[in-house]
Amino acid sequence: MEPIGEARGAGARAAALQARDPTGTRDGDAGDYLVRAVAGDGLVRAFACRTTRLVDEARRRHDTWPTATAALGRVLTATALLAAQLKDDASVTVRVTGSGPLGAILVVGEPDGTVRGYVRNPHVDLPLRPDGKLDVGGAVGLPGFLHVTRDLGLGTPYTGSVPLVSGEIGDDVTAFLVQSDQTPSVVGVGVLVNPAGDVRAAGGFMLQLLPGHPGHWAERLEDNLRQLQGISRLIDAGLTPQAMVERGLAGLGPRILDRQPLAFRCRCSRERVERALVSLGPEELETMLREDRGAELRCHFCGTTYRVSEDELDALLALARQGRGGAGA
Repeated sequence: MEPIGEARGAGARAAALQARDPTGTRDGDAGDYLVRAVAGDGLVRAFACRTTRLVDEARRRHDTWPTATAALGRVLTATALLAAQLKDDASVTVRVTGSGPLGAILVVGEPDGTVRGYVRNPHVDLPLRPDGKLDVGGAVGLPGFLHVTRDLGLGTPYTGSVPLVSGEIGDDVTAFLVQSDQTPSVVGVGVLVNPAGDVRAAGGFMLQLLPGHPGHWAERLEDNLRQLQGISRLIDAGLTPQAMVERGLAGLGPRILDRQPLAFRCRCSRERVERALVSLGPEELETMLREDRGAELRCHFCGTTYRVSEDELDALLALARQGRGGAGA
């Protein structure tokens, strides 16, 4: 059966490409990963990734319907690309707040290749657009804003915000990089959903021109981007992240720097949940014991539910009374 629609988000004008990749750039079932690359004597940098499994993991955990799957998958992919620019213990948080039925989308990415996130209303699935594409822009809704917070571990995170351009995510992240970061960039992200609702293919790319580049390179990159139209269908046909870079930077001498696995992974744990409960204080825990005889907490980011029995909550109450605990989850 044919996929029900593709969630595309290339931030550039492009023409269609034949469905099959003629260059023999398949890499088998190698899982999700990202590659970093440079070209043009270091004046162009690129990031490209496949995110099929991690997007489907998010779909499974949050029980998202097709349009919500596509929207969340695009933001997960874009966040993985932005996080690839960071180092060490930094993180990036991307928040999309449109006026459509999806509500807010929130995703956190880290330079180790892990991302986590959720959409406020996962059970959203709009009719396909006239061109047969999933209507992510309509589900996100205009007007709205894209907020990007980078925490570099220096004590004060930096947040930049731009109005949503289309709600299609790729165009919106492109606008953020150009307006807020003052970096000529193009971002393309896509998610292809099967009729059964699972994710068939997902991934994306980010190309950036750095200061000192010749003026005609922007036109060259735009010409190259015609070879990356419909990115999720190309990924489904076997196009690898390496091949995305080669096509996007054709004629500029692209050089792959490294390759990094990607995964949907949350930092929540039972220990963090217990610390969060202790941090509520004795009075709140006594109320929970009296009224609920236990506790149940669900992580927004990954959907994991933690159940705390009456005896366990009583033990945590004892710790709270002793003034022990710590930062919450």
